[in-house]
Amino acid sequence: MRVGIDFGTTHTVAAVVDRGNYPVVSFDGVDTWPSLVAGNTEGRLRFGLDAAAARHTPGWSVLRSFKRLLDSAGPDTEVTLAGHSYPVPDLLTGFLTQLRSDLRRRSNAGLPKGERIEAAISVPANASSAQRFLTLDAFTRAGFDVVALLNEPSAAGFEYAHRYRSTITAKREYVLIYDLGGGTFDASLLKMTGRRNEVLTSEGIRHLGGDDFDEAILELVVQRCELGDIDSATREVLLEECAARKEAIGPNTRRFLADLSAAGHPAFSCGVEEVYASCTPLVERTVDVLGRILHDPVRDTALDWAEVAGIYVVGGAGSFPLVTRMLRKAFGEKRVKRSPHPFAATAIGLAGFLDKEAGYTLSERLSRHLGVFREARAGTDIAFDPILAKDFALPAEGDPPLVVTRTYRAAHNIGRFRFVECSQIVDGRPDGDVTPYQPVLFPFDPDLRVDKNLARQPVTRWNEAPDVEERYVITSRGAVEVSLTTQPDGFTRRFRLARGAA
Repeated sequence: MRVGIDFGTTHTVAAVVDRGNYPVVSFDGVDTWPSLVAGNTEGRLRFGLDAAAARHTPGWSVLRSFKRLLDSAGPDTEVTLAGHSYPVPDLLTGFLTQLRSDLRRRSNAGLPKGERIEAAISVPANASSAQRFLTLDAFTRAGFDVVALLNEPSAAGFEYAHRYRSTITAKREYVLIYDLGGGTFDASLLKMTGRRNEVLTSEGIRHLGGDDFDEAILELVVQRCELGDIDSATREVLLEECAARKEAIGPNTRRFLADLSAAGHPAFSCGVEEVYASCTPLVERTVDVLGRILHDPVRDTALDWAEVAGIYVVGGAGSFPLVTRMLRKAFGEKRVKRSPHPFAATAIGLAGFLDKEAGYTLSERLSRHLGVFREARAGTDIAFDPILAKDFALPAEGDPPLVVTRTYRAAHNIGRFRFVECSQIVDGRPDGDVTPYQPVLFPFDPDLRVDKNLARQPVTRWNEAPDVEERYVITSRGAVEVSLTTQPDGFTRRFRLARGAA
């Protein structure tokens, strides 16, 4: 069975390939699977539907929005739940293992026993290499046969192509995907030619989504009702209430009503415009991102608005009426389209990408810069070297990886490489949203190759240092692996970039 899986901050959604159609899978009659992990004081864990059922059970604690943890997580990152510590990669693997089991036992997917699951999965466009590795590894360990990993807005572009291909003409062949999920916001500009989707550029905000809308609404309620300090358990209940009431707001809603009995307070009521006002600054930040994409000052390019077929709104939080209202005010009433199934657009697009008969292809690009800080002047200085530029074209799915090499004569006994990803480079230095990785230490001096703790060795200038080749392998999934080799002896070490303090 071929299935597209969108692991979301709030919900996880799956869609299957079914003879040119891509129906959304329902679990126990519901079209989404909760992205929740629950643990109790005895060290037991529950995931998804079972975690949601344990949400208010005494002795159980629930971890919401744990996808956000992947943004800053590494292989050794742990999280505490109900007094027990768990490695984040293990939690994610357990979560996806339960999802795979529920696809078989508790869904309408019609998955025969023993049939393998070919999955296309997704990550935020601005996800780091570490998040991509963690996600891919966890899906694989959970038993999925992962055949593609796409950026979420790129996947949603296939849902647009499936639904609105007729709007694409020779004069209007660009679509701007606006993807506002529970925890992240991504926007990608796609050029659609025939069955080919080409990603031109992506921007985003890694910590902005429906969760932040919920927090803003809760803050409005707390201030208006003068609730003061509330304990964490009460706050969690009120936050869930605000989230549920937010999701019930429709285009014609006039009043916002929330049950505050958990705080010993009467129900709260206000005009929906007050709720919109509390969330407007968040939506304004996303509108600014769209403006940067349409006119990129770094590339000194401006896209003619007449060439854009539309802005396509997807993601669970994209159904909030304020979003389309503000986008239409900024970009025009007719150019903004909202997916009929915003919460499922990415999963449907992933399934469409897997449909070999549909014949869609994707040309993807890196969404962030990759560079490295190196030792200079016998370790007394640091120099930054950009390696891969944002918008670097990735190989197509199934094509060989791309390889970038650097060769030079080493000058020190130890190479200390501090890799970072960033959203922009200013004056030759990483700027904006910077992601540091664990330092990579490499012994140029053969006498240090057996040293298990190179960090304790001083960096010194070494006149007999060898020639070095750096080799960067970039896959269609946007992940990067690094290998360092000394010449002429061919001593090599390979590294997978992992998050950690630099």
